[in-house]
Amino acid sequence: MNRTMHAPLLAVVLIAMAAAVQAAPPAAATKVNGKTIPQSSIDALVSAQVAKGQTDTPELRNAVREEMIRREVLTQEAERKGFHKKPDVVSQIAMTRQGVLIGAYLQNYVENHPVTDEMVKAEYDNLRKTLGEKEYKVRHILVGTEEEAKAVIDKLKAGEKFEELAKQSKDPGSKERGGDLGWSNKASYVKPFSDAMVALEKGKFTETPVKSDFGLHIIQLDDVRDIKAPTVEEIKPQLSQRLQQKMVEKHVQELRAKAKVQ
Repeated sequence: MNRTMHAPLLAVVLIAMAAAVQAAPPAAATKVNGKTIPQSSIDALVSAQVAKGQTDTPELRNAVREEMIRREVLTQEAERKGFHKKPDVVSQIAMTRQGVLIGAYLQNYVENHPVTDEMVKAEYDNLRKTLGEKEYKVRHILVGTEEEAKAVIDKLKAGEKFEELAKQSKDPGSKERGGDLGWSNKASYVKPFSDAMVALEKGKFTETPVKSDFGLHIIQLDDVRDIKAPTVEEIKPQLSQRLQQKMVEKHVQELRAKAKVQ
């Protein structure tokens, strides 16, 4: 049976059984056609449901026990008919086993490498440094050649409106808005663009084309304001998760580098 069928099936069973099954303490172990379902397996499934917001009640435990019985009945029938020997099923079982082992290992790794307050503060400071202290409201016109860029700059110097000239921009996302890119911090743009942007005075445009991988930009700075940044405490959960992900990824890369692959 495909693993993706278990979650919907379990949800239906839990709802139906919670309403219909009389509360009664489950036995220490349950046997189906002589095969024992360990109480630890039932407890693990109960814990998974509690983690999703359900309350650990006798009704829930009976519903989970019934679900485990149904799973065992179906497993035994599938094995009786030889499905456990089919190559595609064997592969899926192996992948499932691998996923469980990986999850357990990484969970243990995270528990033994906790994110400290010092690490969170350092990440916060680095993020603030990357974002800067200001936000910029800019417009741009993107063209493909130096000649086109210089022609646009000459027209701007002659008094033509930036918004009108932006209609010829190669950037489809902003050309109909007069080249307006809205409010963003410097980290939102590629470095040549952001460097030119922060050097501009309010109301001025770049008199030299700014080259990036996208083409040539003429940038106009409309306004500047201070960033209203959240405090470190306000985003501590997100920063902790980000640091955990970085640590796990680094650990995986280290293991991959040591692996002998033929």
